[in-house]
Amino acid sequence: MANIRTVNGDISAEGLGLIYSHEHLITCPPAVQKDRDLELASYECSLQELKNFRDVGGTLLVEATTLDYGRDPAKMARMSKEAGVPVVAVSGFNKAAYFPLWVETTPVNEIADKMIRDVSEGMDGGPHKAGHLKSGGSYNFIHPLEEKTTRAVGRAHCETGAPIWLHTEAGTMGNEMLDILEDEGVDLSHVVIGHCDRNADPYYHKSIADRGAHVQFDGVSKVKYYPDCIRIASIKAMLDAGHGARLLISGDMGRASYLAGYGGGPGFSYIATKFIPRMRDEGIPEAAIEQIFKKTPADWLAKF
Repeated sequence: MANIRTVNGDISAEGLGLIYSHEHLITCPPAVQKDRDLELASYECSLQELKNFRDVGGTLLVEATTLDYGRDPAKMARMSKEAGVPVVAVSGFNKAAYFPLWVETTPVNEIADKMIRDVSEGMDGGPHKAGHLKSGGSYNFIHPLEEKTTRAVGRAHCETGAPIWLHTEAGTMGNEMLDILEDEGVDLSHVVIGHCDRNADPYYHKSIADRGAHVQFDGVSKVKYYPDCIRIASIKAMLDAGHGARLLISGDMGRASYLAGYGGGPGFSYIATKFIPRMRDEGIPEAAIEQIFKKTPADWLAKF
């Protein structure tokens, strides 16, 4: 098995346990985002949350904060060392509403070159490398600049081999973004479509997995969208369709009010202490749980 690229160097994918495949530690959304609950600005509070993850058995965390969302490689690297948890950072973008002006004015190949440097040399000219790539779409449409950044991600992937994660707004436009990546020559088995449980449609999930891409459910505990019974049913539908190895689960707890370290909840411990036990109680086999939280994310990330 190949290595996983973390902010503090490449590590073996062998022997890892619980992996959260889409979370946030330090964020600073642009001013256009008025909801400042999305800002995670306290190093100490975020460090405590990462330690909470470690204390419930977490062995690797994928940090999804992008170039347009306040990524801080040095803080991630320091936090990873202090907590004793490897962290995988990202190069890429969220959605067009957050893009800096230079995305519009910079040629697509130059944007790809920026991501290639982040993965191969170090993020923002520093020593800490990104271990995956990200692009995104809007709600029920793909903005022209989102197509541009998605093509740049595809080109950066073809150069570096780095795995890809795609933001979907409310779970929409996943297949359309896969079409763009496929047009750029990407093997879709390297791609994860995020936020798919926001679109709790087993037909849609199967359509993604049938193409060889991965489906991610990352709204666990967010009852404001759906109760977890809907996620359990969606997991079972994926298993029944024979796509258990194409499923990843995480929490995407990118709000201060979600994180115990900031005085909120349920925090990073929820999946390990509440949701996985519920999966067992609901009859999901242990082998499937291990595949979802250990084998599949490790295989997806191990490209170096």
